[in-house]
Amino acid sequence: MQTLDVIKNIDRSHWYAAYTLPRHEKAVADRLVQQNVQSYLPLYSAVRCWNHRRFEVELPLFPGYVFVKMLLTDRVRILSRPGIVRLVSFNGNPAVLPDEEIERLQSSLAIWKAQPYPFLTAGKQIRIKSGPFAGLEGRILRRKGKVRLLVTLELIQSAMLLELDAAETQLAC
Repeated sequence: MQTLDVIKNIDRSHWYAAYTLPRHEKAVADRLVQQNVQSYLPLYSAVRCWNHRRFEVELPLFPGYVFVKMLLTDRVRILSRPGIVRLVSFNGNPAVLPDEEIERLQSSLAIWKAQPYPFLTAGKQIRIKSGPFAGLEGRILRRKGKVRLLVTLELIQSAMLLELDAAETQLAC
C-alpha cells in the first residue's frame, strides 16, 4: 500500500515542506523562485528594535520551513539547493501536503494577519506576562480547552493552581 502511494506521487507535482537551516527561509525561497521552482513562504510583519530604533521586518510564519511544489523525482535536485536540509518525511517518505491546505493557507493569509504562537503542551515551562501573577513562572499541567491552561506555580516550596488564558503566557527560556 505504501509503495502504491509513492507511485501515485511520482507522476504529478505536490506540495512538500522543506526544512531549512536556521534563518535561511527567505534566501531559500528566493533561490527556488529564481530557478523556476514553485515555492511558498508565508510571512508576517513584526517590529524589532536595534540601536534604539524601531524597524518593521517580515519574518517567516513557520520558522525553518519553506513549502515547495515539485515532482517527487526532483527531490535530489531540490535537496541540493544551499540552505535546504531535508524534506519533512514520515516513515522515510516525503510527506505530501494537500494542495487544498496550501491554497487555504495562501487565501487566508491574503485576508487576515497571522503571527506565530508557541505550541503550548503539558510539561512546558511558561512565564505569566500579564495580570496579577505577571512574572511568575510555572509548568503546564494540562490544557483545558483551546485557550485555557492549568498551571502549577511553585512559591515558597508549595504549589498553587491557576486557570488562565494562553494569551497571558509566554514560553520561559
